[in-house]
Order: sequence, then structure tokens, then C-alpha cells
Amino acid sequence: MKYKLIALDVDGTLLNDNHELTDQTKQTIQEVSRSGAEIVLCTGRGPQNSIPFMEQIGLKGYVISHNGAATVDVVSKEVVHQFAMDTKAIRPYIDYFRENKVHFDVNTAFQMYVDNVEGMAVEVRSMYENFLMLPINLPPIQELDQPVVKVTAFSYPDVLDKVHEEIGKWTPEFNVLRSGEYFLDLMHPDASKGNALEHLAKRRGIQPEEVLAIGNYYNDITMLTFAGLGIAMDNSPLEVKAAANEVTASNNEDGVHKALLKYCLS
Repeated sequence: MKYKLIALDVDGTLLNDNHELTDQTKQTIQEVSRSGAEIVLCTGRGPQNSIPFMEQIGLKGYVISHNGAATVDVVSKEVVHQFAMDTKAIRPYIDYFRENKVHFDVNTAFQMYVDNVEGMAVEVRSMYENFLMLPINLPPIQELDQPVVKVTAFSYPDVLDKVHEEIGKWTPEFNVLRSGEYFLDLMHPDASKGNALEHLAKRRGIQPEEVLAIGNYYNDITMLTFAGLGIAMDNSPLEVKAAANEVTASNNEDGVHKALLKYCLS
């Protein structure tokens, strides 16, 4: 099967645990691209800290960012599709995070906001630096001039387990999912990597069976199940591996390189 669209998660998949893209994986992606396949990064990151990886590899096309909430053209930086959140419905969640002292950020397609940049704890600032993103101070949410596409809570796993349990009892207004061990995302109910990938595939005239997707976490399940071939990394939780068709090596063992070599270049 010749795959025409290949969706790659970034953290825990494309990058190793040091947030590095290895030369071997980079070269393999370039070879797959030269063979005619279209590569799209499908990530929880925003365009500002995911497009540079496309540029590093030498790719054009698109990034599906914010876990599917915004799809952006790499060259023009145009938002070609996004799932905008109801800002009024966001406010109770923000109040909850503030009252319970859970750090959060509010994201438009290209910008990230927090309550107090100068007052961020060292570990919080370090997290943003690792992800190549520095937020700015959040104005009153009704004053934002672009749609909000994602709200992310950042804390220890046990804290987020409790947060997830408690807000899970509220009237379901958003897609609430764990996008990482230390992250909990709120998005439009229709926003997901799978839905965004389906929208892009239709835009490009590509059938689901012509799509290959590789990911490692719960937020990747929808794109793994949409794709004709969904591949989980060996560092994935069991539920993610169960949702995939195949399992490749871990992100620290060039799993993306090995999967692309096997299914696209052999």
C-alpha cells in the first residue's frame, strides 16, 4: 500500500526524551517525502513551536496543531481550519483552575496566554522553555481578538487525575482529554487529531486507507483509528497500543524511522 498522507505526533513520537529530532529520523522523513508522500505534524503544540520542525526537515504543507483544534499552512501561516471554543463556557473552568491553584494556559491558534508570566514557578517556566514557547499575560478573555482553540492545565499527574475526575462531572461542553502525563486539555467537542486529520485528508482528496499515522498517547488514539494504518510507539500506554494496528520501537530508539522504513520505503 502506498500511503499518500503521513501524520506524525511530535513529543514522545517524532522527538526523543531530550526533545531532539535525530538525523536518522530526519533523513528517513525526507526520503519518504521525496517518494511523494505528504507529511503532516499532528501535535498538541501550537504552530509557532511545531512549524520549526517542518522547516528543519525541509517540508512544506500543514501542521495540525493544538491536538487538532487548528490546522495551519506551514508557508503562509494561514489557519485553514479551526475549532473555536465558546469563550463564555470557558470561564467556569478558568475560575476552577484559579481557585485550586492549577496552572493553565489559554491558546488561540498562534498565541498562548497565562495569568502571570513574571510569577510563573521555575518548573512551569522550564516546561515552556522545553517546548520552545513563552506565553504572554492573559487579558480579560472577552478581549481576545482571535478564537480560543484550547485551554491546557499543567500539574502533577495525581493533581490532574483529581481535576479530570471533578470537571468530568460537569455538563459536558468540551472535549476533555489527557494529552500528556502532566497535561489536561479542554477543546471544542468536535476538536481532535482524528477529526482534523479527516478534514485535511478530504481537503487533499486522500482516502482514509491512504493515511498512515504514528503516535504515542491518548490524544493520538483518534488519528490512529482514523488512519488506514495506525502505529503506536513502544513507549505508549497499553490503551494506545490496543487502538493501533501496529507497534514500532520507542521514541528513544528511532521508532518513527523504523516504521517509515518498513511501511513506506521497503
